[in-house]
Amino acid sequence: MGIRLSSNQFVYNYKISLNEAYGKQAKLMEQADGSKIHRPSDNAVDYAKLLRYNISSNENSQYRTNVQTALSWMKTADASATRIVEIQKTIKEKVVAAANDTNNELDMSAIGLEIMAGIQEIVALGNSQVGDRYVFSGQQDLVQPYTLSESPELKRGWAKTLDDSQKAFFTGVDTASGISQMLTLYDDEDNTYYLNTLTGDVYTKEFVEEGYKDNVAKGQTTVDPENDRVATLSCTPEYDSDGNLISCTGTKHAVNTTTNYTVGGESYVNFTDGKIKEYFKNTGELTDNGEQERFYTEGGLTLRFAYVRQQIASYSGDEKKIDMVKLNGAVDPNSDTVNMTGQELFGSDIFDDANSGYSVPSGVASLNNVLGVYQKIYGHLVSSDREWLRTDGITLADQAHSVTVEAQTKIAARAQLYENVTDMLTTQGENITKDITDVSSTDVGELAMNLMEQQTLYNLALSLGARVIPQSLADYL
Repeated sequence: MGIRLSSNQFVYNYKISLNEAYGKQAKLMEQADGSKIHRPSDNAVDYAKLLRYNISSNENSQYRTNVQTALSWMKTADASATRIVEIQKTIKEKVVAAANDTNNELDMSAIGLEIMAGIQEIVALGNSQVGDRYVFSGQQDLVQPYTLSESPELKRGWAKTLDDSQKAFFTGVDTASGISQMLTLYDDEDNTYYLNTLTGDVYTKEFVEEGYKDNVAKGQTTVDPENDRVATLSCTPEYDSDGNLISCTGTKHAVNTTTNYTVGGESYVNFTDGKIKEYFKNTGELTDNGEQERFYTEGGLTLRFAYVRQQIASYSGDEKKIDMVKLNGAVDPNSDTVNMTGQELFGSDIFDDANSGYSVPSGVASLNNVLGVYQKIYGHLVSSDREWLRTDGITLADQAHSVTVEAQTKIAARAQLYENVTDMLTTQGENITKDITDVSSTDVGELAMNLMEQQTLYNLALSLGARVIPQSLADYL
């Protein structure tokens, strides 16, 4: 028995076959844009690979953008720091020249003016920008970091800067860390004393500068608090079994502004434990407490803080780091930070270090120290200032230079690291692009052949259909 196919069924099957041929041809035509994968159904495995490669490519692109931005920051900071280092070197040379006894007042004034010109340039360099962002302001990078006070008559505390042998000798016997500076004090007769802010002990100028050497020669390796000091501003409280304060072995405070203990109606002070903060701002400027005429009185000795009238630099940035991540993984503060803060650029001193009581450094320590050196030179009136320049003055200028050199070296090293990462990211980007090309790009030759083949089959199908499918009922009959 034969099987009869209706004309409708014949036409229906033909249309399905023709549409399939057209679909294959259309799918090949999609690849003319250069990609053979447009949807997961094209090739599920390759499509998954393509997604991963595209994510890697986007990450690589972002990292390269980060690196270029970071390099812009660091190159600007490096160039500014390099110039600051050059100026500080010149300032040090000027300080050495100023310490020469052959200089007259006119010479000193001229040297002072040159130093001030250098300081003003340093402040301008400290305000360097990338676009509208300040490179030395920490995360407060829209705020200008450095300014000089309009008044040149602000009172800044005066510190004695110790050399290495003095640092070793005057490190407190009960103190884990050493000191690099002492506060300068005067008595009513303008005799000079130095205060160790870690121990509260007061020494004569003569002992700190020369007398201690005799003790060293006798085999004494460190200061003897009981025999070497002339007074102490530390107070050791004693309590009874119930926790009540019964005595305080130490010194009385003349001006009852920063009392630590009161026993029997008498006020006592302990200058240690961050008391710098109560008398000085972190820039070294005296507070109202610090300006008291009498800071300490006991046993006929009355002391007050020494100060110099000078311009004072201030810092409006913060000490926070700006991170620009350049690779996958956790942020590394030592290598991913791109900025240099005020403390890194200008260090710390006795007024804003960890023992001062301030949690945030001033960001202008060495800059203010150099301003004090300038004031000593430009306002040179007494011969003792020349001796100070030969010791403390040169030391302060040298320390300012050394601090910035260290900061400049660090930022230059990080910039070099980012330069190396740039090359690595470029290579990675090329490899990722190759992977994307391998998994998704069209083989043009193969595509052309397949298109010709499908076009030929499609044309044959159309030709066959024109002959087979009846055009009318009469033709069919």
